[in-house]
Parts: sequence; C-alpha cells; structure tokens
Amino acid sequence: MISLPKINAAGSNLESLRVALVHHWLVKMRGGEKVLEALCKIFPKADIFTIVCDPDAITDPIKNHRIQTSWIQKLPGAVRHYRHYLPLFPLAIEQFDLSAYDLVISSDASVCKGVLTQPETCHICYCHTPIRYAWSAYHTYLNLSQSVWKRKLFPFVASYLRIWDHSASSRVDYFIANSGNVARRIHKYYRRESTILYPPIRVGDFQVAPSSQEYFLAAGELTPYKRLDLAVRAFNRMGLPLWIVGDGVDARKLRKLAGNSIRFLGWLPDEQFRAVLSQCRALVHPGEEDFGMIVPEAHACGRPVIALGRGGALETVLPQVNGLCFRDRTVESLCEAVAQFEKSESQFRPAEIRSTSLLFDESRFRERIVEIISEKYHEHQQNFALNTVPAPLVV
Repeated sequence: MISLPKINAAGSNLESLRVALVHHWLVKMRGGEKVLEALCKIFPKADIFTIVCDPDAITDPIKNHRIQTSWIQKLPGAVRHYRHYLPLFPLAIEQFDLSAYDLVISSDASVCKGVLTQPETCHICYCHTPIRYAWSAYHTYLNLSQSVWKRKLFPFVASYLRIWDHSASSRVDYFIANSGNVARRIHKYYRRESTILYPPIRVGDFQVAPSSQEYFLAAGELTPYKRLDLAVRAFNRMGLPLWIVGDGVDARKLRKLAGNSIRFLGWLPDEQFRAVLSQCRALVHPGEEDFGMIVPEAHACGRPVIALGRGGALETVLPQVNGLCFRDRTVESLCEAVAQFEKSESQFRPAEIRSTSLLFDESRFRERIVEIISEKYHEHQQNFALNTVPAPLVV
C-alpha cells in the first residue's frame, strides 16, 4: 500500500482559518464523497453542511466532523428518497448560516454552490459537474423516464433549476473543475473560468490480480445517464458474461431487460468490489461521465476499459494502452468495441495500465488542492482589502 504524506492545512496560511465544507448529500460513498473525504483529511477541524445525511453510509474521516443537515432531513423518507425533494434543494441550501467562516469549500454536483456567504468569506467550489439533470443530461433524464407525470413535470422543474443555478454560480469566488470536460461545462453554462484538478484515487488500495476471469464488469449508480441499458442489451446480444455492481433507480428496469449472461451484484463492500474489479476481463463504461473515477480505479487494478468516447473517458482512456473507446452511443457500436477488444486483449499489459493511474493518486490531489486553495484565498483577501479602501473625499 502506498504511504500518503500527511498533507493538510497545517503549515500553510490556511491553518488558522474557520473552514466550512458543503456537500450536496451524504447517503453513499461515491466519487463526490471520496473528494469530500480527502478534504476532511486536509481540514480536520472543518464543519460539514449537507442537505441530508445517513451516518451509517459514510466513512470515519467524514463522520468525525461536526455535520449539520438541512430541514429536509426531517421530512418523510428524506434520506432514502431525497431526490423527490429536488425542487426544495435551492431553498434548503440557502438556509445554512456560514457567516462565521473565513473559507467555504463546496463539493458540488447539485446546489451547494448556492450557499450564501459574506463578502469577506472566500468561497471555492470544487465542481463535479453543473447540475446534470438540468444541463448536460437533461434530455437523457427526460427521454428515459418511464413515469408519465414526471415527464410532464420535469421540464418545469429543470427550467427553474437552470435559472437558479446560473444565478447561484455567481456566488462562487473560484471554481475548481474535476476535469477538462467539466471545465468546459462550467464555461458553457456559467461563463466562468476554472482550475482543473482531477479527483483523488487511492491507487495503493488497488492491486493487480495474478490473472483475470471470464466476466466483463460494469459498475456505478444505476441511473439513466450511466446508460447501463446499452451494456445489458449488447451483452445480451453477444451472450458474454457481464457482472454489474451497484444499485439505483434503473435497477428494476435493467433486471427485466437482462438475459442469462447478466449478473447483478448490488453494492459491494470496498474490499470485495476491488477484488471483483481486479479480476474482470475489462471494465465496460457505456455512459458519458463528468470524470468517471471508476476508470482510473480499474487501471489501478491493471484492467483495461471499454468506454464511450465522450466526456471524462477522453482524459483517462489511452487507446491500445489502457483500453479503447467506442464512438456511438449504440448497442452496435459497443458490440464492435468488445469484438475489437477480444482480438487485441493480449496486447494490454497490466503493469503498464496500472502506471497510467498514478497521475490521479490521492497524494497528488492533496498536495495540489492545498496549493490552489492557499493561492485563491490569498488572492481573495487582497481583492477584498482593495475593494474596502475608502474612496477619497471629493470636495
């Protein structure tokens, strides 16, 4: 296991600051929560603000902080069915009182950027993506919804969210984007510049297995934009074994669609998931991701990735080195990519694949984000001081 240096705010100009970390919701440990976990290690005294929280679903580095939830936490079924309260999120996030903090860092893929801060407070947003269901994946969510009333209501909710979200983006002093892909979205939807910093992968936690088994693997939240329906249809057609790790709103639909070669494993404990990932023939990644942390995690196991050639995969998948990309979001295109992979499978070298994951190691993330935050906080303080100098009296 790689020994990470103890990089935190100590020794920097951030050590004495009162820091608040804001995250959309804490109900599972997914990619965004892993970023928050890294921030918690850097700022061990920070307070956390979130819409809803399930203490049993988060790790100790997060749980050890003081966590304040919104009033949505008290609504019926909020922890499990928080998405049903989506129209209330902007109102809830604006109720947090952050006036006592010098530095606010939001880890955001939803509404966290909309917190209200004082002019002297520096607000840095680590953006996983602008609200996906309101912007980049709006039509995906709309067209794949099986509920008639949701399809009728969703356009009005999404329009309201777009207006609010664009306005809320102006409340952020500095954006950090989790990829070049997300940086382009931030510029497109918010007209703001951002600093790119890839999210942290704990490479040392993943190992290269002595050999692989016969199954392909897909993993993640079973939600429309992941497009796991493409993987299920393609592997049904090819008759090849596909194991799926994860759960979500699309689980029932995917199970009905799946043939005998598809196996659903649900969510797995981290150690078990890493073992399954390290022994697959390849990871199948059919959706357009913001970044897609699962891809470098597969690479850390020495496993190649067959990915849709859009979004974050274009920054992590090197054709014929650690995987290959298919161009079209169709069953036919994915089937062709799998056939191409089977012809060239022997060319992929696990050690070489693993080496490509080192760029995303947690140690690099922690060192770089301290540098960025320190630089931006200092810049913000200088700008605030200049803007508060009294104007000369004109007689």
